[in-house]
Amino acid sequence: MSIKIEKTKNKNELKLEFTIESKIFEDGIATVFKKNAKYFNVPGFRKGKVPMNIAEKHYGVEMFYEDAFNEVVPEIYDKEIKENNLEVVSKPDIDIVQMEKGKDLIFTAIVQTKPDVKLGDYKGIELKKVEYKVTAKDVEHELSHMAEKNARVITVEDRATKEGDIAVIDFEGSVDGVPFDGGKAEKHELELGSHSFIEGFEDQVVGMKIGEEKDVNVTFPEEYFSKDLAGKPAVFKVKLHEIKAKELPKMDDEFAKDVSEFDTIAELKADIKKNLEHQNKHKAEHEMEDAAIEKVCKNAKVEIPSGMIENEIDAMEDDLNRRLTYQGVNLEQYLKMMNKTRDAFREEMKPQAEVSIKTRLVLEAISKDAKIKVTDKELNEKIAELAKTYGRSEDDLKQNEEFKKYVSSSIESEKTVKFILDNAVTK
Repeated sequence: MSIKIEKTKNKNELKLEFTIESKIFEDGIATVFKKNAKYFNVPGFRKGKVPMNIAEKHYGVEMFYEDAFNEVVPEIYDKEIKENNLEVVSKPDIDIVQMEKGKDLIFTAIVQTKPDVKLGDYKGIELKKVEYKVTAKDVEHELSHMAEKNARVITVEDRATKEGDIAVIDFEGSVDGVPFDGGKAEKHELELGSHSFIEGFEDQVVGMKIGEEKDVNVTFPEEYFSKDLAGKPAVFKVKLHEIKAKELPKMDDEFAKDVSEFDTIAELKADIKKNLEHQNKHKAEHEMEDAAIEKVCKNAKVEIPSGMIENEIDAMEDDLNRRLTYQGVNLEQYLKMMNKTRDAFREEMKPQAEVSIKTRLVLEAISKDAKIKVTDKELNEKIAELAKTYGRSEDDLKQNEEFKKYVSSSIESEKTVKFILDNAVTK
C-alpha cells in the first residue's frame, strides 16, 4: 500500500494517489462474492452454491469491481488520511486509474483541506456593554400572564363581542363561491385578538351579537401554505352562538397563595423580579458573547473551501430533518409545503453555513494562538454533568473517544469566548 500526495493548482486542495496491492483487492472481490453468493443463479448449480470462478465466467468478474472497491477502500482511505495528518474537509472526488483483477488497484482522490486563518485583533476589542434592567412594568407584565392562566371563563349574554373575548362560532369559507377544504367548522372557539385566523377575520367578528350572522371578507396571504388559496380573496359565512369572557383574579395575597409558594403578593413580585434579573443577566451575556464572536470573525480572514460548505449544509439538513420528524413531517414534505426546491433551499442555507464554519475556524485559531487548553479535570467534570443530565454512565461516556473529543472541543470554545471577553474593552 502506498500513497502519493501532491498539491493542485487550487488553494487548500490535494491530489492523493493510492496504490493498493492486487491481493488486497482480490480479497475484497472474494468477500463481496461470499456476501452475495445466495443471489447467483447458474444452470447446473444449486442457487447459492455456485463456485466463484464459475460465477466470474458467467457474470463477468467486472461486476464485482465496484462493490470490492467499496469493501476495501474506505478503511484504507481513512487510515492513510489519519496517518498522514491530513485535515480533509470535503468528500473525495474519486478517479479510477487502474482496477483489474491480478493488478494493483490505483485511484486518485481530489480533496479539500482545512484552510488557514489569518487572525486580526482579538485582544482589546471594543464592545458595548449590554444591560437589561427589570422595571415594575416588567413584573406587572409577568403577573398579568399568571392571571391569564388562572382566569375564570364566564358566559356573557348582554353585550356584543369585544377583543379578548372567546367567540363560539360556525363558519364556512369559499373562494369565488366555491367552498374549500378545511374552511368549515361548527361551534369553534376563537379568541378575538389572538391573530390565530387570517388577518382581518377576528376584527370583523368583534362587535357581533349572539345569534347574529354575517359575511367576513378576507384575503389569504401570498405566502399561504396552500397554493390554491394563496393571495386569493375569500368570504366566510359566520354565525355567533356564544360569547365567553375571561374574568381575571384579583392581585392580592390570596392570589399569591393560589399560584405560588408565597404568602403575600409582595413576596411573589420580589421572586418574579429575581427570576427576570437572572434571565436578563443571561440574555445580556449571550448578546455580549455574540457581539465578541462577530467582531473577531470580522477582523479575521479565511477562504472556506466549497466542500466544507457542502458538508455543513448536509449537517444542517440532517438536523432540520430530525426536528421535522418529531412533528410527523420529513424534509421533502416540508420543502413541498414551502414551495421550494432542495437546490434553492440549500442555496438559502449557504450564508448561515459560511458564518458557522468561519466562527468555528476563527475560535479554533484564537484558541491555538492564545494557548488555551482543556484540563482533564474540566473534561471529567463536564462529562459527569452530562452523564447526570442524560442518565448515562460516566464510564461509558469516557470510553467514547468521539464523544470526549466533542465535549473537549465545546469546552475549548467556551473558554476561548471567555478569553476574548475578559480581554475586551467594554464601554
